[in-house]
Amino acid sequence: MSNKTRNSFAWHPGPPAWGAAVIAALGCALPLVLGLFTGHSGFLWASAGAFQAAQANPLHRFGMLRMLLLSGLGACSAALGFWAGRDPLASLTVFAAFGLLLAWLQRFGREAGKLAIGLCICLCLGQGHLGLGNLHNPYAVAALFTLGGLWVMLLAFGLRGLHGLRTWPYMPRLLSILKVLRRHARRLPRRQWLPHALACMLAFASAGFIVNLAALPRGYWLTLIVATSLQLDFQGSPIRTLQASLASLIAAGLLILFGHSLQSPPLMVISLLMLITLTRALQANSYGLFVLQTSLCFVLLSDSLAQDWHLAELRLLNALLGVVLTLAVALLFYGLRLQLEKSTDTTNLPPPSP
Repeated sequence: MSNKTRNSFAWHPGPPAWGAAVIAALGCALPLVLGLFTGHSGFLWASAGAFQAAQANPLHRFGMLRMLLLSGLGACSAALGFWAGRDPLASLTVFAAFGLLLAWLQRFGREAGKLAIGLCICLCLGQGHLGLGNLHNPYAVAALFTLGGLWVMLLAFGLRGLHGLRTWPYMPRLLSILKVLRRHARRLPRRQWLPHALACMLAFASAGFIVNLAALPRGYWLTLIVATSLQLDFQGSPIRTLQASLASLIAAGLLILFGHSLQSPPLMVISLLMLITLTRALQANSYGLFVLQTSLCFVLLSDSLAQDWHLAELRLLNALLGVVLTLAVALLFYGLRLQLEKSTDTTNLPPPSP
């Protein structure tokens, strides 16, 4: 394994954020418990909104602003995925746009990439949950998602009060943020970023189109595998894409084995809350491990109240299709890159001497 791959999946541990972990656990616990008692799938969207907002640390300078941003954009992404799930062409267009958004935000650094992967996960869950629960309206999905985020923000205000901090921090200067983003973008030339953007658009659009056209149940197991494997550090390297895809597949297999052996929503919710507390307290700084942590928790949130864990083969098949699709796109663009380099070398050859 190369040094870049090690750095991509290195943990880079920081001090445990137990305050943010408690807020994340309490924020997800209330809607999940209500979902256990009522059996209504709407509470799953509230828990997803709570977990999405809890990705930001409220004690940081711009933590509350990040919570508001994550809740609002996440609600729009989930509702857009729910709406696009009714038409294959809509899914193709929306997923292609989000693939471009993922590549574009990854260009601006690690934190922008984390925002992008969270939005893509919400889009995948929105499309995959169409027809699975009691909700049939994207506006209701967005409203419940936002309510979950606001519940976590209310808890975050209390945590800031306990630490003697301002209820709402000073707003950052927009020009300063734009300067930082421009500095990050200049580190990667556009000619190196464009192939990655095209690969993200093709892979993500194909995943959304396949799930919708084939009407795959729990299709977010496929689209999430594709989204988590599209990393800017892996461009032009099928081996590293294969490593990321296999890591996602192994994690999905362990998750399927856990759910299939448990098949008890109360025990699943208890295990999930423990996992959320641990992963939020020890949140990875590296992009690769953050993606793995976030996607696992989101999948467990979506399937925590599910009664069909006996369909393990269906989930595993979706995950395998996601790996095959990701590798096919990676190999396609790797071959095109080799052909372009070969043609460029041929063009730059000196003319034969007379």
